[in-house]
Amino acid sequence: MNESKSGYFTLVLHSHLPYVRLAGRWPHGEEMVHEALAETYIPLLNALYDLKAEGVEPRLTIGLTPILLEQISDAALLEHFDLYLAERAELAREDVERHAEGQLHELAIFYFDWYAEIGRSFEERYKRDLVGAFRRLQDEGNLDIITSAATHAYLPLLARDSSIYAEVKTGVESYIRRFGRAPRGIWLPECGYRPAYLLEDGKSYVKPGIEEYLAELNLLYFFTDTHVIEGSELIGKAAGDALGPYGAIPIRKVPTRPDVRPAAEQRTTMRPYYVRASKVAIYGRDSRTGLQVWSAAHGYPGDFVYREFHRKDDHSGLQYWKITGSGVGLGQKELYDPRPAFERAKDHAKHFAWLVHERVREHAAQSDVPGVVISAYDTELFGHWWFEGVAWLKEVLRELSRSEEVGLVTADDYLRDFPPDEILAIPESSWGAGGGHWTWLNPETDWMWPHVHAAERQMEKLVAAFPDAQGEERELLNQTAREALLLESSDWPFLISTGQAKEYASGRFQQHVARFNRLSQMALTGDVRNQSRRFLSMLEELDNPFPSVDYRNFASREPGN
Repeated sequence: MNESKSGYFTLVLHSHLPYVRLAGRWPHGEEMVHEALAETYIPLLNALYDLKAEGVEPRLTIGLTPILLEQISDAALLEHFDLYLAERAELAREDVERHAEGQLHELAIFYFDWYAEIGRSFEERYKRDLVGAFRRLQDEGNLDIITSAATHAYLPLLARDSSIYAEVKTGVESYIRRFGRAPRGIWLPECGYRPAYLLEDGKSYVKPGIEEYLAELNLLYFFTDTHVIEGSELIGKAAGDALGPYGAIPIRKVPTRPDVRPAAEQRTTMRPYYVRASKVAIYGRDSRTGLQVWSAAHGYPGDFVYREFHRKDDHSGLQYWKITGSGVGLGQKELYDPRPAFERAKDHAKHFAWLVHERVREHAAQSDVPGVVISAYDTELFGHWWFEGVAWLKEVLRELSRSEEVGLVTADDYLRDFPPDEILAIPESSWGAGGGHWTWLNPETDWMWPHVHAAERQMEKLVAAFPDAQGEERELLNQTAREALLLESSDWPFLISTGQAKEYASGRFQQHVARFNRLSQMALTGDVRNQSRRFLSMLEELDNPFPSVDYRNFASREPGN
């Protein structure tokens, strides 16, 4: 940051999708990645490169989860993306003929041209290398790309510290392979955080807080929700409570340490804090700007002129309608017009930029240190869920780039120039429902966690039994580690809890558990011949992320275990 500003702003985008490579297509499977590529990731890259072509240097922070990176660089998935784009364009072409004139005819042409442009960008602008396109933006200082746990595991509910370490270490190693440098920041999956606590399970010892593993792997900062910073009390297990009626892991007791958090009225999301005694910083999401995008009642995406997500054409599946009004049923939606919708996105961007200025001025009136507005969102909100959202984001970056008061920064830039001067002892938390763990552990998902915890312990036993396997034995153990990582994904309980794809998620989880158990048994019995060898080869094709995965990352980290 070369010039002094009253304050700063960074968008923080969290990009993640489940591992669905070669795991079916519509209604669940690879098409969720294809949709995100076509509607979010490629439009976002286009927006950022377009701004650079205008002479605007965008700066923002984006998380690309390791399992997402593995998929959007996979040759088979990208070949299927070609088919997806061709199918969508053909459906639009059929609609052009089906609706010979009028607004539906014009909308069908709009979609045909839109998919064609996405295809051209993919092939010609980015040469089919989307990870490389993100990497160039980072190398040129426009992006701060952060990592995550390998398969987006919900870390607070893992029973063994070996699994937390393996998830984060594998994520860091994957990042280095993709970007040629070590990551400096991380998005903890679902903002799930666990502080240090006293475990009384036959032995008494303090299990480290997650920040201690981040520090060990040279990760300098992570993010949390507003309530964690601005005054929530210690809740759930962090307050010494059991895990509710589902009792999947032992009761946690917080070690006897003073709560060094500043008084509630002094806390702010406009500044990062160090977490306890570590040199790992935490940023809190700004609620005022977040409300403008997330709120169903007050957020921009609910504007009546914007495209309706849920109503789709019976023939083509294309979305031809607008939101129309509050409480208007899907059957009564009016036809969508892109022109006023994208103009409204510009108006909303101007309002958002004004709000950022207000937040910066409020902080500047109370502090000599310039603050930073952290506006964090799921990347897929823009373009996929909120069709006009990428255009809004582009206009926000353009507007703020002109500001004399507010500077565009990355989270890493700001931390380097304005490091924390206070420490927080933050509670166990997430950005899920209620700020706790319910979304991933509830009556519909409690059956899953004993399988996860059994696999965690089994991985520790395998590492102990084979401390330095080589050749075919190591190949088998590394594939076993991949299956352990995949079954730990937070996506399976999330999809069950939200009702989005209960049967699909349950089936995928059970598949990975069964594959893990068979591979584990093969390793222990030394059976890697004939039919078992074919089974291993099949899984190495089906479940192939993290080619450099190291099963030894799962070595036990519990004292005396």
